[in-house]
Amino acid sequence: MSKTRNTATASVPDALALAGQVDSTPNMIDGVAFAKLYGEPLFRMPTDLYIPPDALEIFLEAFEGPLDLLLYLIRKQNFNILDIPMAQVTLQYLEYVDQIRVHNLELAAEYLLMAAMLIEIKSRMLLPVRKADTGEEAGDPRAELVRRLLEYEQMKLAAYQIDTLPQLGRDYVRTQIYIEQSIVTRWPEVSAVDLQGAWADVLKRAKLTAHHTISREELSVREHMTGILRRLQSARFVEFADLFDPSRGVPVLIVNFIALLELAKETLIEITQAEAFAPIYVRLSYSPS
Repeated sequence: MSKTRNTATASVPDALALAGQVDSTPNMIDGVAFAKLYGEPLFRMPTDLYIPPDALEIFLEAFEGPLDLLLYLIRKQNFNILDIPMAQVTLQYLEYVDQIRVHNLELAAEYLLMAAMLIEIKSRMLLPVRKADTGEEAGDPRAELVRRLLEYEQMKLAAYQIDTLPQLGRDYVRTQIYIEQSIVTRWPEVSAVDLQGAWADVLKRAKLTAHHTISREELSVREHMTGILRRLQSARFVEFADLFDPSRGVPVLIVNFIALLELAKETLIEITQAEAFAPIYVRLSYSPS
């Protein structure tokens, strides 16, 4: 956004009024020239010097735009931004616009648009409130202006906070240190303990990636049923534990037990026990003659 300034002009009447009169300016000021013209030192004021009336300007206030000026007027007088007194603010705003029109007409055009908006809002507040077609009361004419002012104030505060952050080149400089490196490559020293630890890590990773193969063993329940029947044919009673061979492995024991249960289910064998906690015996079932 463009920057504006409110200026006050001060002329130099002595330089204009004293033309043709005796110059009271001393030839030298403490032996030092008071100015230079085209590289040559000047030790006294020229008699034909002309200074335009607007040559000397005093900067009073600087604003970033119409919203910045309007926000400045509201905050300076501690007005409630949600309840802006439009009459006072508009009057002060127009006074400032009249001042900048004297010096910069092109810049004043940007502020005249905001002035027209303030006058419109002020006139709408003077009119009686009308209800809309829906039956609801019309909103506050200042609502849109208040929203723009609050958004602008938030952005201005955020920009100020960002500007306070340290910046390279403004608040600090980046230091550079030159370190001379040797041309000869120096390899790190490795001890036997380091080699031992590295070898242990290799073995550990090898165990983690090793494959475990599970072989498939086909076992037949019918074959074990036949084997149990052959075993019982040669003896009248056989103890339950003698029908199992632990050395053949758990899978064989399980299948053999299932075969024993199938024989009992088909009433081909009898499982007896004389009393509680007594040994369990297995025999062939008696078939009625």
